[in-house]
Amino acid sequence: MNKSLTKKIPRIIFFISISLLALSYLPTSLYGASLDSAEISNLYAQAREMFQEANKLAATDPEQARSLYRKSLMRYERIVKEGGIHNGKLYYNMGNIYFRTKDIGRAILNYRKAEQYIPNDTNLRQNLDFARATRNDQIEEKQKTKILKTLFFWHYDLSTKTRMILFALSFALLWIFASMKIFIRKSFIKWCIGAALTFSLFFAGSLFIEHVHLQKTIPGVVISPEVIARKGNSETYERSFKEPLHAGTEFNLIENRGNWLHIELPDSRTCWVPAVDIEIVL
Repeated sequence: MNKSLTKKIPRIIFFISISLLALSYLPTSLYGASLDSAEISNLYAQAREMFQEANKLAATDPEQARSLYRKSLMRYERIVKEGGIHNGKLYYNMGNIYFRTKDIGRAILNYRKAEQYIPNDTNLRQNLDFARATRNDQIEEKQKTKILKTLFFWHYDLSTKTRMILFALSFALLWIFASMKIFIRKSFIKWCIGAALTFSLFFAGSLFIEHVHLQKTIPGVVISPEVIARKGNSETYERSFKEPLHAGTEFNLIENRGNWLHIELPDSRTCWVPAVDIEIVL
């Protein structure tokens, strides 16, 4: 390989990393929108005003409050469907409306969607945890998952963007210290190179593992009040469990057979459920 090209490879990798980081901040939907920015702003303002008014009437006039919640939700949904806007704040607001109208399944669904954009938002985390606490099915994660989340807390607790930033910084520091080593013959430079390399590998590995996991894992939420889980993809199969699954129960998709989906629950149990009773997060 050409020597000059070899010397440029580290810089090429670095600039690719920075470019990917910058792209992660771009809007998620740039094309296919039928609403202009003024219409979207107007719908958003109307939705917020209706939501606030509904909150004021919830105790004294619950029927009127429900009507306002529905109207607010319709406007947010138009922003998503016709405006092509997908962001954490939007899904967070929709989750709040569903929670206020006691639709726990769709509340958790929209909180999970919001989590993809604002994973470290304190209010979102509190609302999601509270919604999970109110659902009928309290299924604990398998022990292996709990251990992994404890050991690799930085992988699970830090958002993708945060880890990308930390990777870019540690990668840049790695080459800065490597360049300094040419001119400064001090042992602490070696320690700095080792530390920067370690952090680069940590965060690069974390991002790669997350990418692979997202390719394999498709999360979803039960949205019907209750659904009978079966041992096969038909109502002729026996029940998988004595009790039905309820709204808000989360799962990972294993297989899609059209009208029936094979799912895995957080405790590793598997079953089949009708597609109409669930919705995929992604």
